[in-house]
Amino acid sequence: MGAPANPSGGGAPVYIAGVGVISSIGDDSAASLDALSNGRAGIGPMRLLRSAHRDELPVAEVPHTNAELASMAGLQATLPRTALLSAIAAREALRGIDTKGLRVGLISANTVGGMDLTEDFYPGFFKGGRYRLRDVVHHECGAITELVADRLGIHHHVSTISTACSSSANAIFMGARLIRQGHLDVVVAGGADALSRFTLNGFNTLMILDKEPCHPMDENRKGLNLGEGAGYVVLVSERLARPAGSSASGSGPLARLTGWCNANDAYHQTASSPEGTGSYLAMKGALAKAGLSPSDIGYINLHGTGTQNNDIAEGTAVKTLFDPVYPPLSSTKSFTGHTLGGSGGIEAVFSVLSLQGGYIYPNLRWHTPMKGLPFVPAIGFVRGAPVRHVLSNSFGFGGNCTSLIFSHV
Repeated sequence: MGAPANPSGGGAPVYIAGVGVISSIGDDSAASLDALSNGRAGIGPMRLLRSAHRDELPVAEVPHTNAELASMAGLQATLPRTALLSAIAAREALRGIDTKGLRVGLISANTVGGMDLTEDFYPGFFKGGRYRLRDVVHHECGAITELVADRLGIHHHVSTISTACSSSANAIFMGARLIRQGHLDVVVAGGADALSRFTLNGFNTLMILDKEPCHPMDENRKGLNLGEGAGYVVLVSERLARPAGSSASGSGPLARLTGWCNANDAYHQTASSPEGTGSYLAMKGALAKAGLSPSDIGYINLHGTGTQNNDIAEGTAVKTLFDPVYPPLSSTKSFTGHTLGGSGGIEAVFSVLSLQGGYIYPNLRWHTPMKGLPFVPAIGFVRGAPVRHVLSNSFGFGGNCTSLIFSHV
């Protein structure tokens, strides 16, 4: 174990008091951990999404209809699926946390918004047929956050972030900054995204979707699988996290958020630079913020999408920063698929769970080392590893790269 985290940027510690997640592998954090520990992926044939590619492209769907999700969320089934997923995970994260009398914020990320309903609206509208105005009123990304904030009764601060696949990681460290600066006492931070035909068709046009379940960080990788889900953490200050204070979390904090950094590759609209410049800067900056060395990291939750470009760029950045000793690393997108705006939040929850039990998650379906990289991902589930700090990467289109560091309490 390295030296205790001492953020070089100053400011009080930020603690995680609760986590919540829903994805194709589980309806909550306990079910997700069970799937991760038993190698049970959620990638398979489309069953709910209506698409011309139904029999061609596998996805990682949450196996519930909108009506079922609405019942779980306590919302109307006519609302966008992204909002339903978001509310379910955020409610789990807040379970058992008393926020009465506190300044509470929601910083939530997504990229799909209400598109799952809007794309059904326009065919009828343009053809002069039947259409429902209710299908467009929640189209924008911000509407999803507002729906969930109303459901949770959060009104002190409500913000939406949409920076492609780094969205919810950015939401988390924005929440941490608001805690440190004394603007809020509690922040629910993370993100969500539902599958939609628009995103499926867009990624298919880029020719980066795998027609089989993906195998990230493998020399013979063929692309990613899209998924859906939501993940949130509840951030609190030390005063609220410690049992000796006026604890909001009741049973003490789960982890600390000690490091974060956002960097931009500035290379291409959708591709990472071959050298992984943005990835390297994000990871290096997060370590500096946490006051840690590369050798302190016990596990890396890779962005690991399974595309040719992403995996070699991220792998090259890891090589540059960690050479010659590499911590265990893997991509949990081999379980959940790529959940876009929700991925950083979902993987933040997985990172906190990793700290709780010293878990190293397997990189499913990996077979062949990538050329030019001197390390390979973990292929088996490990329990009780000496994990004191977890690095979680989320890298988005436009070169928006973010790394978070979660540390043991």
